Amino acid sequence: MTYWLQELQQKRWEYCNNLDAAKRDSRTSPTPSDFSKGLVAKDNPDLSILSQNASAERARNILAVETSPTDLVGEQAASQPAPVQPSAINFSLKQWSTEIKNSMSSLRKGNNENRKSIFYTTEEWELLDPTPKDLEDSMALEEKRKHLAEGSKGLTSSAFPFDFGRIPHKTRRPLKDMIGSSKNRNSSDSSPTEWCSGNGNKLVSELQLKYQSQQEELEKLKKDLLSQKELVRLLQQTVRSSQYDKYFASRLCEGVPKDKLELLHQKDDQILGLNNQLEKLNLEKDSLQQEVKNLKCKVGELNERLGMLMETIQAKDEVIMKLSRQLSECEDNTASQSGAVNSSVVTCTNKELQELDRLKDNLQGYKTQNKFLNKEILELSALRRNAEAREREWQAKYTSLEAKLCQIESKYLILLQEMKTPVCSEEQSPAREVITQLLEDALKAETSEQPEQAFFKPHLVSEYDIYGFQTVPEDDDEEKLVAKSRALDLRSLSLSENREISTGVKWENYLASTMNREMMRCVELKNLIRSGIPHEHRSKIWKWCVNLHVKKFKDSTVPGYFQTLLHNALEKQNPASKQIELDLLRTLPNNKHYSSPTSEGIQKLRNVLLAFSWRNPDIGYCQGLNRLVAIALLYLEQEDAFWCLVTIVEVFMPRDYYTKTLLGSQVDQRVFKDLMSEKLPRLHAHFEQYKVDYTLITFNWFLVVFVDSVVSDILFKIWDSFLYEGPKVIFRFALALFKYKEEEILKLQDSMSIFKYLRYFTRTILDARKLTAIAFGDLNPFPLRQIRNRRTYHLEKVRLELTELEAIREDFLRERDTCVEKRDLISDDEEDS
Repeated sequence: MTYWLQELQQKRWEYCNNLDAAKRDSRTSPTPSDFSKGLVAKDNPDLSILSQNASAERARNILAVETSPTDLVGEQAASQPAPVQPSAINFSLKQWSTEIKNSMSSLRKGNNENRKSIFYTTEEWELLDPTPKDLEDSMALEEKRKHLAEGSKGLTSSAFPFDFGRIPHKTRRPLKDMIGSSKNRNSSDSSPTEWCSGNGNKLVSELQLKYQSQQEELEKLKKDLLSQKELVRLLQQTVRSSQYDKYFASRLCEGVPKDKLELLHQKDDQILGLNNQLEKLNLEKDSLQQEVKNLKCKVGELNERLGMLMETIQAKDEVIMKLSRQLSECEDNTASQSGAVNSSVVTCTNKELQELDRLKDNLQGYKTQNKFLNKEILELSALRRNAEAREREWQAKYTSLEAKLCQIESKYLILLQEMKTPVCSEEQSPAREVITQLLEDALKAETSEQPEQAFFKPHLVSEYDIYGFQTVPEDDDEEKLVAKSRALDLRSLSLSENREISTGVKWENYLASTMNREMMRCVELKNLIRSGIPHEHRSKIWKWCVNLHVKKFKDSTVPGYFQTLLHNALEKQNPASKQIELDLLRTLPNNKHYSSPTSEGIQKLRNVLLAFSWRNPDIGYCQGLNRLVAIALLYLEQEDAFWCLVTIVEVFMPRDYYTKTLLGSQVDQRVFKDLMSEKLPRLHAHFEQYKVDYTLITFNWFLVVFVDSVVSDILFKIWDSFLYEGPKVIFRFALALFKYKEEEILKLQDSMSIFKYLRYFTRTILDARKLTAIAFGDLNPFPLRQIRNRRTYHLEKVRLELTELEAIREDFLRERDTCVEKRDLISDDEEDS
């Protein structure tokens, strides 16, 4: 900023020296009539105190000159931020003097940069507010100067009408004395030249050079003094104008009405707007001039291109004329040859006509052939539809016959079993031998060693079902007969049901609708899962259900969590590994995937159980977890089966469900008793009458979710709903099983027969659709809140009972240790230990 001010001062000084003195004086002393016009009004904030309306306030905010709030000067004021004060409109001449001081201080600080704009003084100047008398004298002087502007010449000390301050006389030095002292110093510095001339001529040249340099420096100082005097004069004129404006405004405000003042402010606002428009128009003029220059350049380029194009056209005209001459010559030559050409054209035309006729004949033939083929296609489509209809009829008839055959064969097996008599003597009757042979033939399962038998007798039951479970056991003949009969009934039931086809179509439609979006919990999906998941889609749906329930656990684990657990369980000592190894082959011995140590499922089962025992050391391993994992592994991979077990144990079931005390399992049995008395009161009263504790049967249902308790088709339909809806499904199906056979159980009139029937009656239930309708329809309403409340109620009771039992056990042990006679009574477990 200092550099810019110095350059501006230098340019102004040069400009003012080139002007005529009279013109310069007249320009620096504007008359009162000029205050509201031109750029002076924009830079004169003192006029803005006339009115306080909104437009004038905006103009003052824009044009007001602001000063530092502490009236700092020099570099300190230059470093302060520009304050925004509403009182900036009350600008005084005292503040103008502060601004001038700041400029002077900045100029003094930069004396090493540009000496042309520096005051070579050591005194501080002070500007004072003039008195009214000084203002009147100044106005009178301005009027005289206005008339005598033509005769005023040069720059004199009269151009300084303001005092440089009330400075003490000791420190006040006029500029003329300062210049004189500078001359004295120069003259004293040059005095040795006379002494040198008397002593010799050797130093003459050096002294002359020194004198010349001093003269040059003196000239520079004079020029600097003139420039500084010019600057002081201009500053004095500015201050004088401001003083005059303030005085004029104060005198004007005394006698001017308020409406005229408002009109004056409005005129000021209009002047500001016009100035802004003028600046915009100047910018537009510059831009238009630039566009004109660009257009002129483009016109020049277009003229050059036009000249080139004209030359090109002339060259082309010459080429055309040349080609025209050649064409005329060629026409003359071809006129003689036209006779021969006409004959050849006639020949070609005849050939083309013949070819056209041939193509028309081919087109007609293709149209006739197309009509015939379309008719043939329609006839073949009708034949195909008829054949498909006949095939569907035959398929339905075959299915019904196959179902009837299964029923007949089942009854046939039962009849043979009834006719078979126990051996009373060593001699066997021929009828018994025939019945035995028929039983052996009927119990033979479909195998690959008997392909020719399938030609004349269909084998309706394979050795394993689609889940890998044996359909007919190998040990007990009677059990084999019952299992074969049950498998035939199940096959007959599946063949006679057409509902499975519609369910598969619904699943295909639903999965097709979710190809481009994630599956969400909804009523449609719940109803589809309750009706049963098709075999080919069960893996996908189970995995989605498991991830839905354990998402919060998975998000908190690191990648490779399952492998880390498995590695730790294999490398480090695991107390549960011994019991896990003992139970591996006892998990599902009737399933081909777990029947032998080399089976594929055994190693996967071991890995999942070991990893879970390491994750949950409070449980470690409990008998029953192996069966849950084995069922999960039939449709899931190892890691997904691990998370499925986490879902069942840590999400679905209450705490202490699989611990050593089985506290949660005991609580659920008491809750189930309450539900039995509410949903099936007759059956519950029947059990109470004969003192049958059916929880001995149902305890295993809840612990392993019906594994090895129902047939495989029903088992996996229960698991479909269980993995989606949670543990409430176990209560629903447990009640549904009892309701399915309620009438048969009520017919039994003694506790032994009832208990015996309860041990196997669940495997005689084959109709999954009927069982599902009972579980999700007949037993409604079935609120989960009711189950939770009853769990809380019975949990406290069972804990209290377990505490009492533990106290009795401790008393017994303490009494046994103190009594000599009872020390000999040691249990088998204690002897083993």
